Amino acid sequence: MNDVRLTTPAWAARPTPGARRRVRILALLAIPLVALYFGWLLQPERIGHPVLYWILVAAELFNVAQAMGFWWTCSRMRSREAAPAAGVAAPVDVFIPTYDEPVEVVEPTVAAAVRMRGDKIVHVLDDGGRPEMAAMAARHGARHVTRARHEGAKAGNVNHALGITDAPFVAILDCDHVPDERFLEATLGHMGDERMAMVQTPQYYANAREGRIASAAWAQQALFFGPIACGKDGHGAMFCCGTNVLFRRAALADAGGFPTSSLTEDFELSLHLHERGWRTSYVPEVLTRGLGPEDMASYVSQQQRWARGCLSGIRTALRARLPLRTRAQYLLSSMFFLTGWTVLVYMAMPIIRILFGHQPLDTAQADQFLAAFAPYFGWSLLTVALVGGGAYTFSAFALQSASFWIHIQATILTLLGRRGTFVVTPKTAVRERQLRPVWPALVMLCLLLGAAVYGLATSVEPATLNNVAFALVHVTVLTAGVWGALAPQARAPERAAAGPEAEAPVEEPLRGLAA
Repeated sequence: MNDVRLTTPAWAARPTPGARRRVRILALLAIPLVALYFGWLLQPERIGHPVLYWILVAAELFNVAQAMGFWWTCSRMRSREAAPAAGVAAPVDVFIPTYDEPVEVVEPTVAAAVRMRGDKIVHVLDDGGRPEMAAMAARHGARHVTRARHEGAKAGNVNHALGITDAPFVAILDCDHVPDERFLEATLGHMGDERMAMVQTPQYYANAREGRIASAAWAQQALFFGPIACGKDGHGAMFCCGTNVLFRRAALADAGGFPTSSLTEDFELSLHLHERGWRTSYVPEVLTRGLGPEDMASYVSQQQRWARGCLSGIRTALRARLPLRTRAQYLLSSMFFLTGWTVLVYMAMPIIRILFGHQPLDTAQADQFLAAFAPYFGWSLLTVALVGGGAYTFSAFALQSASFWIHIQATILTLLGRRGTFVVTPKTAVRERQLRPVWPALVMLCLLLGAAVYGLATSVEPATLNNVAFALVHVTVLTAGVWGALAPQARAPERAAAGPEAEAPVEEPLRGLAA
């Protein structure tokens, strides 16, 4: 059975013609809807319980700031073309870091990297120091690199390799991301700009159809690597995403290499590069095909690392000497991982009203609230759906909502100054039920369901029924979000290692989906 990473991508990151204009029109039409809702919400007579009211207002202001940031980012979408390497005839060191991933996962990446067109040397940076990995690298003509002291996780591994190589350009590929043979040809030409530090390309999860978690995780990634990444490039604020990226060695040296004190070393490195006046770029063309998390534990591990790393980057972004627009783009990305607090607020409100009788709003009728809120909320969802070309799904939204506790945990640990450890996201799925990664969501689901049952048993007044309805909406979303962990998954076909018999050419990425 062929490896799914050798199949043709069923997604394209490049925006369709007129995408920027459509985003701007959608954003302009959203302004009166936002004004209508907040004009209604902020009237003094709306105040119910003062503490709950101002908590709700804070949550709503945060969300509208994130929504406006999304519109602003996507309104500057840039669609760079692949740039031929003519005029930049320089060798490239290709780094493939690995720790404990199976050889059968790493081998297709190494085989494809060796086949990439261009002057390059492929290095397998094996922090596991495994003989079988050395044998595999030798089999494909790649260099096997180990180090005596395993410090700094992936960042330390890459920094060590930088110290023993000397090509003017460095490409970094995660060990599960199989590159197209055109990868260097499509990116190296952008380095004709002497101040260009980095060329980032999309991450694509080739296993998106192998389970609920992989599918939902990919839908989240597709929204970022489609319109959001193109928008960040338009604002001159695209950051490194850890893999599928080409660097100028001089820029890495100027920034002091990858920071080893951060869980998201790529994010902080990009901050340092921009602070030093280097430019970055994004080519929205699928040039690698990788593996996303296939079970809930893997997804949670990945999100915990991203949340803690990006939240710790807020302080760095605030202190960095950056143009206001660039700083705002970094802060928008970092502060996304505070969204879980707003989800907690929305889920807690109906429980508090049903059990204790307190509510943030005064005796406003449900139809009054919905008349003000529904147009703004509905238009926001419609904008995401249209701008994302349909890639962002309800499953992605539900999985994000059910992961609210990750943002809360990451915020608390960041404020306490607790450093996390870099954990490699597993590349193979656990097919059994996984209760531990979703227990906070299950607790909240039970509280919401219990409050709804209690409310229906004790009162049928409109205010109670209204809050029961909201509680049941949250129950529906949380159930959809955790279902991938509760329902055993069918076992996916085993992936074959890419030997000579599996080296089929990769076709041009499809362009049927808009971003």
